[in-house]
Amino acid sequence: MRISNQVFAAILLPVLAAAAGCHSFHVETTVENRTGDSIQLLEVDYPSASFGAGLLASGADFHYRIQLRGSGPIKVQYTTKNLHQVQIDGPTLAEPQEGRLEIVLLPAGKAEFHPQVSPKP
Repeated sequence: MRISNQVFAAILLPVLAAAAGCHSFHVETTVENRTGDSIQLLEVDYPSASFGAGLLASGADFHYRIQLRGSGPIKVQYTTKNLHQVQIDGPTLAEPQEGRLEIVLLPAGKAEFHPQVSPKP
């Protein structure tokens, strides 16, 4: 049995149109360790997921591309070389925002957040 080109096109075109309409919302994220010491167990929580690193040397940067699903605050936590756990709350991000986010970890458990993302819906 052979399918005609017209029938094939009638089936395939809606599938391709739906796939072309899909868009994932990403935020290119950089965590910069400017604390003056290495840190351990870095974790960055964002809407619907998290990422991290076991060790981030002093002066090092960690890059990660996050995909937003839903909305919620950014939360950062890590352990200092003295085994002190630091927790920092950041800005709220929401789907369908996309762009860049720079997180600068500073001495004394402080941080700066520099979001360059599209406006919230």
